[in-house]
Amino acid sequence: MNGYQEIISNQIYHNQIIVFTQSSIGNTGLDQNAYESILPSAKGVIVREYENLATDHFKRISLDKYLKQHRIPGIYDVDTREIRHRLQKYGNMKASIVDVADDHAFDQLHATVLTNQQVAQVATPKPYPNPDEGDNVVVVDFGLKSGILRELSRRNCNVTVVPWNSTSEMILDLDPDGIVLSTGPGAPSNLPSSVLKMITEVQSQAPMFAIGLGHELFALANGARVSKLRVEHHGANHPIREIITNEIFFSGQEQGYAVDPKSIDHAKLFITHVDLVNGTVQGLRHRDFPAFSVQFSPDGAPGPKDSVGLFDDFMEIMERRRGYNGNGY
Repeated sequence: MNGYQEIISNQIYHNQIIVFTQSSIGNTGLDQNAYESILPSAKGVIVREYENLATDHFKRISLDKYLKQHRIPGIYDVDTREIRHRLQKYGNMKASIVDVADDHAFDQLHATVLTNQQVAQVATPKPYPNPDEGDNVVVVDFGLKSGILRELSRRNCNVTVVPWNSTSEMILDLDPDGIVLSTGPGAPSNLPSSVLKMITEVQSQAPMFAIGLGHELFALANGARVSKLRVEHHGANHPIREIITNEIFFSGQEQGYAVDPKSIDHAKLFITHVDLVNGTVQGLRHRDFPAFSVQFSPDGAPGPKDSVGLFDDFMEIMERRRGYNGNGY
């Protein structure tokens, strides 16, 4: 199996233990050019069978070495399918990797208080550039994946990444051609109302593309509700239908929350994508402003590249916006 390095290094798994149900992990090594963040913040990795691959290339390291470098505990020879069944039955739960499962370990686990400040813990505290010579794009970092930056770089975007708590004034002072709301960890309700205020103030001023947690915040800012999924969506094989074209494609997902379709104000938003398995909302577009969002991962890191064209749609909207004549977009 490949793609596990992108999963482990994705900040959406901040403070979580990752369970891989694939039978064998570690047989491809980790490519240092494919990390989704420099410092992974997962709390543990559980696999069924581990292949301790010797490095076969100067840019590759073994999973064992990578986890040790970042002080992330791992365990193998575990029935991960059984863990999956329990998670599907009971939902997410507290967990710990211990060497002795005694009463003290369970008492510590029960007493653990989980943080609700995940975004603040993983997002950049200061703005930084990812320069190029094309469109000026501001990315609001809620737990940004490198895959999003790669896709913007492939389109020569001149990117400035700003903190999650940036105000609309700070963002608009950068004179953006477009704004991206990144994905990230945790519940959207954990973020203050000032974030929703920022979104409502900038969505009419520049084209906006919201992804993952950004999609959920975009929905909240426009009056919709977001609820927690009992069984989260993870993996790279989720079928999605684009409603307008009726096209079906596969996507990678790291989704713990979903927009309530009954709560959507259809005078403001319309649904663009749905999950074919359970009908959850996977995409939205604003009726009045050049703003749209998706719940899934369009960058395909890891996963299929079926929806990477959404970045091209974003580029087209920015180009169209530059020719805006005041009569609508």
